Amino acid sequence: MVLFNYLLMCAIFGTTFLSIKIGVEAGLPPFFSAGLRFLAAGLILFVWMLRKRKVKLSMLLQTELMLIGFTSTFMTFAALYWAEQHIDSGIAAMLSATGPMMILMMQTAFMRQPARPSSIIGCAIGFAGVFLLMLPNLVLGSNTLWVWSCIVVLVGEAGYAAGSLYTRHVMLRSEGISPLAMNSVQMMYGGIALIVLSLMTERATTHSLHILPAIGSLLYLIIAGSMLGHSLYAWLLKATNAFFPSTWLYVSPVIALGLGALVYGESISVYSIAGTALILSGIAVANLPQLRRLAARRNDRPAV
Repeated sequence: MVLFNYLLMCAIFGTTFLSIKIGVEAGLPPFFSAGLRFLAAGLILFVWMLRKRKVKLSMLLQTELMLIGFTSTFMTFAALYWAEQHIDSGIAAMLSATGPMMILMMQTAFMRQPARPSSIIGCAIGFAGVFLLMLPNLVLGSNTLWVWSCIVVLVGEAGYAAGSLYTRHVMLRSEGISPLAMNSVQMMYGGIALIVLSLMTERATTHSLHILPAIGSLLYLIIAGSMLGHSLYAWLLKATNAFFPSTWLYVSPVIALGLGALVYGESISVYSIAGTALILSGIAVANLPQLRRLAARRNDRPAV
């Protein structure tokens, strides 16, 4: 059951990047569609948990969850949805995989946690991969908007890293709080913030909207991407440990890169392959102790 849920989660997270791309290219305003996705998903999950008496209305008033929603959902997905208007979904997925390296850097810079040599080496390898990924468009006279879109995704991942660290702080301080309940509330706050941003910056129009791809993308991201995917992640956190579910970052970006090429005709170059290999290698090296512990646990299990 654990393996099936893990593989399903990886598959879902690997397809969300292409779904976002399909939605924005179908004419959905990026901030509005992102906001609607997370507000709807969070609201449905929260109401379901409320009916099951697994959550209290008072959670909606927790300022900590507002802050998590601003960093983890608003910053991350405002950046990602906007950027996918200008870059391929596979490239966006690979840049999004830098989140764990951002977490390690913030722990060292702001939380004064000493960095292991493997963490420093891993971050250096990973960001060398980011540079290689962007290299063809960094030359003189290249697509400046493409380069800035990549940088925006990286800024969004800094928001994700800050939100992840703060989420862990809140969960350790509030024993017994449900990760799924926290996620539903922060998604609602992030979704509301995205819709407010949309009202300030976007003009809704149906002139260039392709209805079926737009609606299909939105429904898939609400139901599979936000509700099912994040619920599986929360289930795996409880069923295994804090690190194992996060290894989706080694699998899903590769799925996203291949899917974008096979289904949507996105180009794969030598630079993107080499950059992908370096980014994933960097994440692996930076998390080497956790990977060794995970492998040791699997080897220690008795044979059935």
